[in-house]
Parts: sequence; C-alpha cells; structure tokens
Amino acid sequence: MSILSIQSTVAYGHVGNSAAVFPLQRLGLEVWPVATVHFSNHTGYGQWRGPLLAAEEVREVLTGIEERGVLGRCTAVLSGYQGAEDVGAVVLDAVARVKAVNPGAVYCCDPVLGDTGRGFFVRPGIPEFMRDHVIPAADIATPNHFELDYLTGRGERTTTMAGVLEAVEDLRAMGPRTVLVTSLVHDGMGEDTLELLAVDDSGAWLVSTPLLPVSVNGAGDLTAALFLAHLLDTGSTAMALGRTSSSVWAVLAETARSGEREIQIVAAQEAIAHPDERFAVQVLR
Repeated sequence: MSILSIQSTVAYGHVGNSAAVFPLQRLGLEVWPVATVHFSNHTGYGQWRGPLLAAEEVREVLTGIEERGVLGRCTAVLSGYQGAEDVGAVVLDAVARVKAVNPGAVYCCDPVLGDTGRGFFVRPGIPEFMRDHVIPAADIATPNHFELDYLTGRGERTTTMAGVLEAVEDLRAMGPRTVLVTSLVHDGMGEDTLELLAVDDSGAWLVSTPLLPVSVNGAGDLTAALFLAHLLDTGSTAMALGRTSSSVWAVLAETARSGEREIQIVAAQEAIAHPDERFAVQVLR
C-alpha cells in the first residue's frame, strides 16, 4: 500500500510528515511525502526558520508524482497542517486526481486548526475553508475535541458523551463516514485519563488511557497516521483505535521518561511496529 502524505515537515523534531512518515514505514507502507512547509523546527519553540511553500510549488511536486504514472497505486491521501487556503485547494485537487485513477482510494484529513486552551493557531480563513471545503471531501477525519466542536458549529465545548456523539454524527453528515476524536474531555471521565473516540457506520468505540505528564507537539499527527494505517490494514475501526491508542501512549510514555521536548518516535519504534493493544476498547453502540 502507498500513502500520499501532504503535510508540514521539520528538520529537527517530529511534527507533520516528520511525525508520520517513519511510523508508516515501520508498519510496512510506502509513503510519498509532500511538504507544505519546511521549517527548522515546529513553531511551539517560538522561533523557527524555513519556508512556507507556495501553493504552486506544492502543486508542482504533486504533478511530478502524477507524471510518473503511479497515482493509481495510491491507497490513501493523508493531509495535516495546510498553511493556507490555496494550499488546501491543491490538496483537494490531489485527492480528486488520485480518486480519478483509483476510485477505491480514501482521503484521511487531520483538520489541524487549534486546541482547547489555545484556541486557533492557524491563520484566519483556514478554519472556514477546512469546514466548508476540506471536511466534505474527506472519507476519514481525525479532529481533536476543540476542532470537532468548531467544525460542527458548537458555540461552546461539548461536555457530555452524548453531546460529543451528536457532534460526531453532525461531522459524519458533512462528509467523512469514519471519525476519530482525540484529546476528548467530558464530564463522565476521570481527571487522570485521556480518551479517544472512533465512530463509523457500524458503531462507536472508546478507549481510555492514563494521562501522562507530558505536553508535546506532533502527537496528533502521529495518531492520524497510525489510525489510517491500521484502518487500511484491518478494515476495522475498533481494531485501528485499539492499536493506535496503544502505540501513541507508548510513545508518550517514552517521551515523559526521557524528559525531551520532542515525541520519542525512534526510541519507541517497536511499540509502533508491534502494538500490543494494551487498552480495552469499549463498545458504545
């Protein structure tokens, strides 16, 4: 299987494609990474260098791949941080080109917009473009709780599991039939846990993991990539959720142990390649 992954990339650290490519390769997938930005490091450091690539530069790379005649071998398109609306339009065009030659290909969108407590961290215009154009084109979406509420028009954060499930159904009605919600917070959960919720046409599943004393960039990018990979491999949303939560928790546990500011993907790579599904997957419906 081959995945076309259109995301940011950094020279130092692990966000965007720099968090997605190696894990996908450790799972045995061929990855075609296309950069939307090429920074020295992620912006969480407050200082960084490198270019935000123009939409036409991103399009040129994608056109070059198309000219190799290989788009028909593309199993899925994965996108994350897009940088600007015109780059988002290029991503959507790439999805259309892939599906034109391989109708069975899927588009997994990680709608990187913001987070609870931080609000939006993308430029104005991107949230609306993501909501109105990108999400309707996606087969799979992996928002965090903050992004889910925005995309579905919630003025305030959903605080109950019933409210979250309603929001997920609203998002699914917009386009993506499979939804993974990360960084889920609701009234019925413990303060020392973190939850992930996955929903598709056949059901809804929840995984709870112990909350770790670490706050890092790139975990969402890693989560989206692993969920897509396991979903393609197994065809089961529940299994993909279990394997993804196991691997991501192991990476974060190693990160907490190391005291580093970057997620420890290389150090925890065995847990990525061989997830042990240590956390029970709860059937909600």
